[in-house]
Amino acid sequence: MQPTQPLLPFFFSLVPFLSPSAAQSSGAGSTTRYWDCCKPSCAWPGKATQLAAGPVTTCDRNDNPLSDGGSTSSGCDAGGSAYMCSGQSPWAVNDDLAYGWAAVRIVGGTEAEWCCACYELTFTSGLVTGKKMIVQTTNTGGDLGQNHFDIAVPGGGVGIFNACTDQYGAPANGWGQRYGGVSSRSECDGFPEKLKAGCYWRFDWFKGADNPAISFKQVTCPAELTNKSGCRRQG
Repeated sequence: MQPTQPLLPFFFSLVPFLSPSAAQSSGAGSTTRYWDCCKPSCAWPGKATQLAAGPVTTCDRNDNPLSDGGSTSSGCDAGGSAYMCSGQSPWAVNDDLAYGWAAVRIVGGTEAEWCCACYELTFTSGLVTGKKMIVQTTNTGGDLGQNHFDIAVPGGGVGIFNACTDQYGAPANGWGQRYGGVSSRSECDGFPEKLKAGCYWRFDWFKGADNPAISFKQVTCPAELTNKSGCRRQG
């Protein structure tokens, strides 16, 4: 998962209003998983339009929230000291519903539109078929496909960038495989205490599912997500 920085030419310009397609986005999509410990893209100021609160909260190396307005450089950059907060780990609401966060890329949308927006994912393949998850977008990146939700799961693999070694002393390629992460629940036992619950979630509620297909639709963000991320869109 590539943490994107302000003013990168890869991304579209910010737009003043949500387009109809992004405001009511829905369709079929794909999922992956990651946890790179980097500052999420939507934590940079000015990334999203029409925010009532934000940007996304980041934490210091000791997992303490930063009150910096998004100005601190990412721990994935030389000299940076802003990281993904452990509190942005997924959890089960009940047997059929979970909440969490994800990096997102949607056909016809822009980062300005999907940052801090929420989507209900209905899993359509594998062991979690029929289960639902509501995710809030905190990140995006150049390595995502279209209608792609890269779910933030501790131990899910660091991907392109790795700040977990710097923040937590993880192995050089993160925990487990660089892409895909750990392969068993027991590997979560050795994780930092604050990341264990999110790692266990993958093998408990998520049943160890490997990148299941989804259908998705944009929904109003639950307060349980926005209160933890610190980011909320208007309306």
